[in-house]
Amino acid sequence: MSQPAVPAIVNYLESLSTPINPRCAPNTYYLLNNYNPGYTGQGTPETPYSAYTIPPTSVRHIGDVLSAANINYTYFGEGWDLYVSDPLGQNPYDSYCNICNPFQYASDIMTNTSEIEAHIQDTSSLYEQIDTTTLPPVSIVKPGGFVDGHPASSKLDLFEGFVNNIVNKVQANPTLWASTAIFITWDEGGGYYDSGYVQPVDYFGDGTRIPLLIVSPYSTGGIVNHSYADHVSIIKFIERNWGLSPITKRSRDNFPNPVAGPRNPYVPTNSPALDDLFDAFNFNN
Repeated sequence: MSQPAVPAIVNYLESLSTPINPRCAPNTYYLLNNYNPGYTGQGTPETPYSAYTIPPTSVRHIGDVLSAANINYTYFGEGWDLYVSDPLGQNPYDSYCNICNPFQYASDIMTNTSEIEAHIQDTSSLYEQIDTTTLPPVSIVKPGGFVDGHPASSKLDLFEGFVNNIVNKVQANPTLWASTAIFITWDEGGGYYDSGYVQPVDYFGDGTRIPLLIVSPYSTGGIVNHSYADHVSIIKFIERNWGLSPITKRSRDNFPNPVAGPRNPYVPTNSPALDDLFDAFNFNN
């Protein structure tokens, strides 16, 4: 509470008509920007540590929840194989994004070779598993820096092509497509101005809005879902779909589904609240 700017934010949250709990645990470190994971792709500690490297962490993650329920999952990072073979990043074609892979920060994954092989793979494996109908129930895909649509290194049409290729491959496999939902989202929306409502969920709040597209035989094109959601909503979808408990007692996936107000469907009356995205589907089809 004594650090600069902290009292102003806490006082604001407490002054709202429905006060918001800052949810800041004492003696706890919170990351506010993109820092490198504490492990290389080979599972060895990233040394020497710099000011922009996070030490190995044992924080519980969605992979732990899935593994406890015997549900397979894989993070497919484009360029992973080259990245693993190029630990110093000397190859100019190495476009793998290490800060984008949440499991590369986790000690229980990166200190176990079999866990790395099972849960972190290249997108070349993704395409093979789509073709052979062996895709894990939960698959997370991240393009490399050259095609991820990020303005610093890519173009949006390249990202669109990357996504279109995956969607077409899944739809070309009738068995896989029949039970698949593809969530397409971004990490940023191209700017800082946003005329829409941004919910104060805790001290760190939510950011400006970003697109989320859902492609599935159980969703209808051209429909805008007005329920308030953020990236955690995808985790809530996974948990509800497989009947899983939240990651921890204090993670954001504990928030209830939003109740829409009469004046603005985007503003939950039971804030803080995050949608689990089930209302974007019609499972009776």
